[in-house]
Amino acid sequence: MELSDLKTMLQIADDKRDSILELIKKNTEQALRFKLGLKPSDDLPTELDYITLEVGIKRYNRIANEGMSQYSQEGETITFKLNDFDEFADDIDQWKNNNDKKPKSLGGVAFINPYGGGQHEI
Repeated sequence: MELSDLKTMLQIADDKRDSILELIKKNTEQALRFKLGLKPSDDLPTELDYITLEVGIKRYNRIANEGMSQYSQEGETITFKLNDFDEFADDIDQWKNNNDKKPKSLGGVAFINPYGGGQHEI
């Protein structure tokens, strides 16, 4: 995500909030990198830049309301999702499937019935 894109979407024309926007940008990119199974040295895929931008906007708009799931004032109610990436879960999973970043299987689990009936694998 480009800082300039984030500022444009938030309609911020000055540089007064650049430090907080840079921190939001950094944390959002780190979170997406983790969700994608990328190493810190791996570049974020440019095709998913829209996710970091949209999540960055959500995070900025939640400043001063951290930890809240809902905020109400003078008849207006705002509800926050618990995970800013929830609406992008399908896109993240699709990228992981397309780029062979699926979780590694740990193998199966076998249960043995001590009363007979043999072994059952899951």
